[in-house]
Amino acid sequence: MSMKPLEFDRRYGELDIVVSAFVGQEPDGPDADTPPPALQAYLRHTWHTRPRALSVAEQQLREYARNPPGRLRLRLGEFYPVPDVGLPESRTQSWLFEVADHIKRSIESGDVPPPGPPRTHWEWHARFPELGQLLGGWFSQDMPDEFSDHDAAVRDYKASTDPQVTARLVGEIHELLALDLEEHDYTMGVAELGMEVEPPAPLSVARWLESVADHLAVARPDYGKEG
Repeated sequence: MSMKPLEFDRRYGELDIVVSAFVGQEPDGPDADTPPPALQAYLRHTWHTRPRALSVAEQQLREYARNPPGRLRLRLGEFYPVPDVGLPESRTQSWLFEVADHIKRSIESGDVPPPGPPRTHWEWHARFPELGQLLGGWFSQDMPDEFSDHDAAVRDYKASTDPQVTARLVGEIHELLALDLEEHDYTMGVAELGMEVEPPAPLSVARWLESVADHLAVARPDYGKEG
């Protein structure tokens, strides 16, 4: 039978996050001493948000590499099946050890990557999860068929989302704008986060995001409370 969520997280939770960061990316770096870009993205995000998770990742990667599951246990769902990251099956075990070694060196050296803009699809979504929900859910290619305009989609998001989550989204937008990227980079970023329509003319992506944050930051009146 399949492994229960709690047991899965204890044994493979952080391993799954690390490997997911490699999906669609090159599994190897330019040389043995340099972490691949996908791992650099994981390290950059995790050092600044969940530094204690790094040692868990190193341990889970190494333990899995030491005790790879057989085909039967994989089929029964008792082990974590490593997603395809573009490596032959015979290379996976040594690759996991290499990734664990990179993480160990980063921990032991205290080499914290400086803050910077996301550089992979995984990192964009890990850093701006709620913005990804808004853009991918309300501004997909179907948006013109569902809403009269961009403002209507934003109003619908606000009406259907908990105010605390909305506040988190506003913070993510301000964090993204604080990166002070070129317009081309903002366009690429919102596309990575799921936006499939252009911002309303004549606004740039950055200016439109700023207007969305301004609109959502307005407190929603609560008529259920007495003054």
